[in-house]
Amino acid sequence: MIAIRAATPEDAGAIAAIYAPHVLTGTVSFETEPPDARAMRTRMGASEGLYPWIVATNGDPTGGVIGYAYATRFRDRPAYRYVCETSIYMADVAQGQGAGRLLYDALIDTLRAQGFVHAIGAIALPNEGSIKLHESVGFRRAGVYREVGFKHGRWIDVGIWQAELNEPSVPPVEPRKFSDVGVVRD
Repeated sequence: MIAIRAATPEDAGAIAAIYAPHVLTGTVSFETEPPDARAMRTRMGASEGLYPWIVATNGDPTGGVIGYAYATRFRDRPAYRYVCETSIYMADVAQGQGAGRLLYDALIDTLRAQGFVHAIGAIALPNEGSIKLHESVGFRRAGVYREVGFKHGRWIDVGIWQAELNEPSVPPVEPRKFSDVGVVRD
């Protein structure tokens, strides 16, 4: 049975192991060197309690991590603070089990509860599986950056998908910290 929970610093090694093949052999990440567990702990800590990091586990007593999803700052300028960017990565063994959908649903529900207005997903193209997953949780295609990444001998387009999480208000409400909200599953 799949379990969803907040990621902890102790999950950093498993998260790094899941991410590494995507960096080394794929084009869904534009990194060229996979970060180690220490680097992942640093990235998780950089969220300063605002942005969620969530893991899916296989539900056994040892809680083996089979996937992770997280949100991060969309852009550095203060006016962007009501919007976040999301990412999800699954271990190969978890493909096709529905864990990705459960995990991404939990991330989106959590971001809604926090009060973020929009979520942005950047998808290296082509990637029908990621497009299908994003659209299944409410993202819609917003545009394409053409040939913005060069990896494994070719130029790669990046599609931008956007999900409205909450109705924009004037003035906007500041998003609540993930550390105050926790993982939400509606």
